[in-house]
Amino acid sequence: MSNDFDYAHTNKNVVWMSQNTNHLPTHSAIQEAIKTSANNREYTKYPLASGLPELRQLILDDLNLPNQDLHITNGGTEALYCLMRHIQPKGTEMITSDPSYFVVHKFAKLGGAKCTDIPIYHGDYKFDIEDIKNAINPSTKSIFLIDPINPLGSTYSKDEKKAICEVAEDHNIWLIDDITYRDYAPNHTLAANLLPEKTITAYSVSKNCGLAGLRVGSLVGPKDFIKEIRGTMVSDLGISVVGQRASVAALETKSEWLPGLLETARHNQSLIKAVVDKIDGVELPVYPSAASMMVIDIAKHKANPQDVQDKLLYEHDIFVRAGNYVSSRFGENFIRVSFSIPTPEVERFIEAFPKVMEQLS
Repeated sequence: MSNDFDYAHTNKNVVWMSQNTNHLPTHSAIQEAIKTSANNREYTKYPLASGLPELRQLILDDLNLPNQDLHITNGGTEALYCLMRHIQPKGTEMITSDPSYFVVHKFAKLGGAKCTDIPIYHGDYKFDIEDIKNAINPSTKSIFLIDPINPLGSTYSKDEKKAICEVAEDHNIWLIDDITYRDYAPNHTLAANLLPEKTITAYSVSKNCGLAGLRVGSLVGPKDFIKEIRGTMVSDLGISVVGQRASVAALETKSEWLPGLLETARHNQSLIKAVVDKIDGVELPVYPSAASMMVIDIAKHKANPQDVQDKLLYEHDIFVRAGNYVSSRFGENFIRVSFSIPTPEVERFIEAFPKVMEQLS
């Protein structure tokens, strides 16, 4: 796998559909903020450990959670790493799904916690409330809820999320609401609006604002909890001030660039669906996706997902992700493709994908 990324990073012609990163244009103010910060040589000193006050306020405003607090981190993944070390000690359990963002499961297991990995690759492709109830035991400390779900693109209605919040409340466990792809989802519901005292929200500007390379995220939660966890964070000397300045500019201009981004993403989805519908044995389990990526199921085609990934990358310079990255049970069934990229790059995929599947049939 490292060779794949080495190849992709050294080849400027590669279409990045593997990491759900946003390559669509946002606003020129972001680049200006980066230049201004660099020209002012802000990088020569440590920034505030808790984050720039204006960025902290913009995140709370973006989520409309004025009564909560947050800590700025090196991306949403670091936020989740620190959280796992804090609330999932050895011998505890966390309600998790398969497929999922397995990196977080690894973080929990590093501390000696156990993950349930409830299978969700069926039905509505998300947690069933009864499965959550049945998995809870005295060792359970949290429910890891990705909404919208990486890699499937499924999301939860307000009623579904309310039901999960009620279970968490009844058992006095934390609900971790990973909302990395929230801006792509119509009518998204924050768990913090339903269960503010026991919800921890994982926030990122990587996949919406297009700032994945600058590594800015945060943990948002009850004020007492954030005060408690702040002293245990890896980023106790702050995170990149350049990244924070870029994030401020992105959030300040969000209303100007987000609608166009979503329109392009929806169009790109439709292009992918049109080509998938023409290939025998290939289908989209979830459509439309409420995230910036979707799963293409190839189980009935019998092609191997890793072969599809390799062939697209090394013969067509298109980087998608085989399912085994996000699922241990179902990884041989699908590939994951992200579509928050320029439409001409999606068009390269829809030209190459049928050829690859024909060659592997």
